[in-house]
Formats: sequence, C-alpha cells, structure tokens
Amino acid sequence: MLRINQIKVYPNATKEDIQKKTASVLRIKPNAIKSLNIVKQSIDARKKPDIYYSYTVDIELIKELQGREDKILSNCKPNQVNKAESIAYTFPKMGSKSLNKAPIIVGMGPAGLFCAYLLAKHGYCPILIERGKDVDSRTADVKHFWETGELNTESNVQFGEGGAGTFSDGKLNTLIKDKDGRNHEVLKTFVKHGAPEKILYDYKPHIGTDVLTEVVKNMRKEIIKNGGEVLFETKLEKLLIENNSLSGIIVKNNKNEFLKMNTEHLVLAIGHSARDTFEALFEQNVPMEAKSFAVGFRVEHPQSMINKEMYGNTDAGILGAAPYKVTAKTSVNRGVYSFCMCPGGYVVNASSEENRLAVNGMSYSDRGSANANSAIIVSVTPEDFGSDHPLAGIEFQRRLEEKAYQAGKGKIPVQPYGEFKDIVYQTIQRDNIKINYKPCTKGKYCLCDLTHILPEECNRAFVEGMESFASQIEGFNRPDALLLGIESRTSSPVRISRGEDLQSKIKGLYPCGEGAGYAGGITSAAMDGIRVAEEIAREYKSIS
Repeated sequence: MLRINQIKVYPNATKEDIQKKTASVLRIKPNAIKSLNIVKQSIDARKKPDIYYSYTVDIELIKELQGREDKILSNCKPNQVNKAESIAYTFPKMGSKSLNKAPIIVGMGPAGLFCAYLLAKHGYCPILIERGKDVDSRTADVKHFWETGELNTESNVQFGEGGAGTFSDGKLNTLIKDKDGRNHEVLKTFVKHGAPEKILYDYKPHIGTDVLTEVVKNMRKEIIKNGGEVLFETKLEKLLIENNSLSGIIVKNNKNEFLKMNTEHLVLAIGHSARDTFEALFEQNVPMEAKSFAVGFRVEHPQSMINKEMYGNTDAGILGAAPYKVTAKTSVNRGVYSFCMCPGGYVVNASSEENRLAVNGMSYSDRGSANANSAIIVSVTPEDFGSDHPLAGIEFQRRLEEKAYQAGKGKIPVQPYGEFKDIVYQTIQRDNIKINYKPCTKGKYCLCDLTHILPEECNRAFVEGMESFASQIEGFNRPDALLLGIESRTSSPVRISRGEDLQSKIKGLYPCGEGAGYAGGITSAAMDGIRVAEEIAREYKSIS
C-alpha cells in the first residue's frame, strides 16, 4: 500500500480523474492501480480564483506490481509518496474482574454517547441517563423557545439528546493526534449511523444540525439494541459514596421523584453548562478547579464577502460556503481568535437559565444562509473571575449573560461593529451607521449597546483583534459587521480532577468530556468518551 500526497485536481474532478493524476505521479498506468482510497481532501486556494482540491490517497497496486513498491518510490518526488501506515482502532482486551452493577453514564453529549456506545457494543450493558429530552422532543422545545422566548431550562440548546453540539455546525475536526485510531473510529461511527461518507476524508469535516439529530438518534437505538438502557428527563442529584468509593447515585425523574440507582462506575459526561450539577458535586467534595476559557461576541459578515476573500468569487459554487480562521495577540497580552466558525450559518439563542442569555453558532448541512458567523473571543483566566473559588468561572459567565439578557430585554442583542468600536475607543461616533444586511438568527434580536457586557480590557482586546484580522481578511472590520452577544460558553470553566486511570479520587467516578475539562469539541469529547470506556474494559469483563 502506497500513500500519495498533494494530488491536485479541479473541484469537479471525478474519482477516475484522481486515479489518473495519481498514476501520473507514480509513473505507472491508471489500470495498474487496483484500488484507491481517499484519505484527506483539502482546498488549495493559493492561486485564487483558480481553486484546486488537494488529495492524499492510499492505493493498492495490481498483483503484477506488488513487491515493486520500492522501485516505484525511487522514481517519485521525495516526501510525496510513502508506504502507507494504516491505523486501525482496536478495543482493548477485557479485564478479569466481574462487574457487580451496570456502569452509568451521565450526559448524552458526544462523550457520554460514545462511551455508552462502546460499552454496549462490547457487552457491558450501560445505563445512559440524560437530564433533557430525546432529540425530537428537544428540537420542538428549542423551536418553541426561538419563536416565543419561553425557555425550558431542562430542554434547550444545551441540554438533551446529543448535547450542545447538536445545535451547532457539527464540526468534526480536532487537533488531537490520532495515534490509536480513535478519531477515525468516531467518524466511521457517525457515517454508519447516517452522516455523509465525505467526513472520513474532508480536511474540515462537518455534519450540520439537521443530519446530526438523526445520527445521534440512530446511535441511541444501537445502544439499546446492544443491551444498553437510555433514560431521558433523569437528572443526577447526588453521589452515594462509601469509604471513598462510589456505591450509587440519587436521580430525579420528570415526575420529581427521587430514585436510587446502584452502581460502582459512574461516567460524568455532564457538558459545560450543567452548572447546578457542578455545584452539587462541589458540595460533595469532588475535587475540581477553575480553568481558563474565552468570551466574546458572534460576528456576522455576508457570506459572499467571505467567499470572495477566501476563493476569489462571491459565489463559492461546488466548493460550498467558505470558512476562515483568524488569530491575533493584543497589547494587553490576551489572545483573540475565531472559534466555531459557521459558514452559511445562524447565530442562535443558546440560553439555559432564566434571565441569562448566551449565543452560539449553528449551520445546517447545506450551509445555505446569507451570512457567515464566527465567535471572536478573548481569552480569560481565573485571575479575571474575582475569586479563587473553583466555580468562580461559572459566576463570571453568569454575570456576563445577565448583562446580555438585560441589554436585549431577553432578545439577542446586536450592534454594528463601527458603533461598538467608537464607544470603546471614545472616538467621535459615526452618525447613522447603515446595516446593509440583516442578522441571520434563530431567536428574536434587537439593536442595542454591547459595550458594557464584557470587562473593559476584553472590549479593547476584542477591537484590537478585529482591526488585526482586517489585514488577514479584507473588510473584516467593516463598520456594518454585526456583533451578537454573548458568546460565553466556549468551553467548560471547570476541570474535575482525574488521575492517569481517568478516575477522580473517588474510586469509580470518571470525569469525562468537555464539561469535565478534557475536550474541546464534538470529536475530542467523543474520543475522551471512548478512552473512558476502554479504561473500564481493561479492568472488568463484560456483563452479557
């Protein structure tokens, strides 16, 4: 098997075209290639508007040429062709200890979902509990909130089947090195349950919220089919601990009944917005600490502008809506960068607490809205929180969200960037800044002043970042760019401590995923859920 890099073809090229170009690089005939597998596809826009797809492919030669790989390699450009090293994911060999009670996973975001999926697949009969509703009921509740402003604090953009990532762009890229094949296993699992096959090789894979809702539903059905149990509207209230080891939990169901569930293994995949659960765990002396994260605003530009800057044409055509990534250092020594960029997306009201407002970005699979949006965020550290309490970051978030709620009177607050900049810099304000395009939102919005939401130093860092980004993307700092706030839940403000065995100091308690502070997106959270499933399996044999 040979791996060939930098196979450049036009975007409308067929797999046959890719095979011909690959054969040319190898200096062999196309029919000498027995099979070709696309490993990675990325966009080469260095000579825009001439845009290319750049492929990495693995090929198998016909029988007559097998064993002649070294000779073929010697005729190729150095580093463009290598022998392929395939990484196949392998679930670990099971341990010998007996499981007396089924493991329980708390939270049905990607970490909990994949942990339960792997455990069920290998016979551990896990019980997966989720405080929110199933994805169909949850979607109805979210739509009702966006239309009326009536919030269900247990079924919203943050809580319910699929986790917060269900109402996002469904981005699946991660910076984590995949030496054990977990990343590819996550993507393969998504494809098996309804995601498009191209996520297996796309450089920046995404699913879209409309497809992701079906994928998580199908994974739930597979968990149940393999002996797992799924309980919705079931909220963790208390841990039961004996001799520093977990013996069970108390949960509350949708009838407000408190029930005891016996288990010696609890996976805490609670997500970054389960603030009341963090508080309950802290009261029970579960070790945790405040951690850094970032806050800022969603920034909207016309997607046609981003397409023009990235691809050289306002209409991206077959390439689809263009993404971007920007980052800058500021004079106040704070990083400012784009996060969760949503091409052709929407800014959504992602609130989960009464009288507090937070936003997020979301795209459907077609990325078809008129605007691009991205969170432009400023790094904050525990020193900014005003307290050394482990939950001080949560209170910091809440203060910002309360200000955003008050600014918009419950609606998403929106302000043109030029006006925001003038107020922050106390310069002469522009009269009648025109809004040349409407916000693309899910949830009602209103125009108002955003400058009093973030701390002053963060405001100034934000403006510095916006001005810096204009040197990377022309027009990024245009006065009519739209700011929508507040983006406060970029990652968990808390890290629940765990050791090398992935357990808390309380034996049998496994902090997991983004909420526990060990991941930063759908794929990395799913991979962490897989790691925890593996750790349980290494010690215990299956139940079934």
